Amino acid sequence: MSKIHEALKPIQWLIGTWESVSAKGSFPTIRDFSYNEVLKFESLGQPLLMYESRSKNPISGNPMHLESGFLRIKPGTNEVAFMIAHNFGLVVLEEGTASDNGLQLVSKSVDRMSFAKDPAVKATQKTYRLNTDGTLEIQTAMETSNTPLTNHLIALYKKKD
Repeated sequence: MSKIHEALKPIQWLIGTWESVSAKGSFPTIRDFSYNEVLKFESLGQPLLMYESRSKNPISGNPMHLESGFLRIKPGTNEVAFMIAHNFGLVVLEEGTASDNGLQLVSKSVDRMSFAKDPAVKATQKTYRLNTDGTLEIQTAMETSNTPLTNHLIALYKKKD
């Protein structure tokens, strides 16, 4: 692992590999579902963390959703920007604030490839919370071209390393 940049102190608690203990999704236009997920946040010695997410079907083990990107912090502040590319052709820029035990993020831009499946994602909101027992809880809300902002995912993770 690279040296941790001084600016990362407010989000240093995220560094490492997180494995889901429970992960569930719902949305008005689809059936409820469960998934297994591994998240990785890695320091590169810059004021950002490299990010990777891989989720699988808990029964078949088949890949479901893949994400990669960067969580950047504005040095000397608690302002963050999360740039994420998704395997289904979506790119999202979220911005927000970090604290000693959480992140609050709201999408600033959402774009997608021309042949992405409808309905189009229009907005996201995410809350990351480091619980007192050391687990990480992430809640995600999503707005699409058909559905207003609605809770979509809730997952609880345990740190592997």
